[in-house]
Amino acid sequence: MESISTERWSNLIDDARDVLKIELRDYYGTDAALFDNWRSGNLDAVTTHYRRWLEYFTTAYVEAGRSFKRVRVVSEPLSDYQRMAVTHSGITVDAGEGLRWLPRRLVSAEAMPGNDCLILDGSAVVFNVLNADASVLVEAQYSTEPDVVKFCQDAFERAWHLAVAHHEYRARTIPA
Repeated sequence: MESISTERWSNLIDDARDVLKIELRDYYGTDAALFDNWRSGNLDAVTTHYRRWLEYFTTAYVEAGRSFKRVRVVSEPLSDYQRMAVTHSGITVDAGEGLRWLPRRLVSAEAMPGNDCLILDGSAVVFNVLNADASVLVEAQYSTEPDVVKFCQDAFERAWHLAVAHHEYRARTIPA
C-alpha cells in the first residue's frame, strides 16, 4: 500500500475509464458547508453544489463514455446528511451515474473494506482514510496488489447486488 498525494489521487480518478466507489460513512464533514446550507433551508446553494458535480460528471464521465458506480452503505433510519444525499442525488443518477443505497443491516456478515474506496478500471484501488469526523482526508492509499483489488472488487459486486437502485430506495424507519 502506497500513500499518495491528493493531486495524484485526483489524477488517478480522472484517468480511469471505470470507477466503482464504496462509501461507508453516514456523514462526511468534508461537505460541512453543503450540509449546513441544507439544514438551514438554503436549497439554492445545495442545488448549485449538485449541479457543479453534474457538470463535472457529465463532462468527465458520461460524454467521455466512462462509467461511475457508487454504493452508499447507510444506517437506517438515515442520518440527516444521508437524507440530504437521497433527496438530491437524483440529479447525477438521471445523467448516468450508477448509485445504489445499501442498508448497513444487510452487510453485517459481508466482507467490506475498512475505508471508503474507489476501484479504478478493475486494476487499482484508492482508499480514502478520513479523520474521526470525516472532515479531513488524512491519507489516500493506493494499491495495485491483485489480492487487494480483488477483495474490493468482490466487496463492491456483493454490495451492488444487495443494494437498492437510487430511484427505488425507500429508507426504513424505526417505529417510535
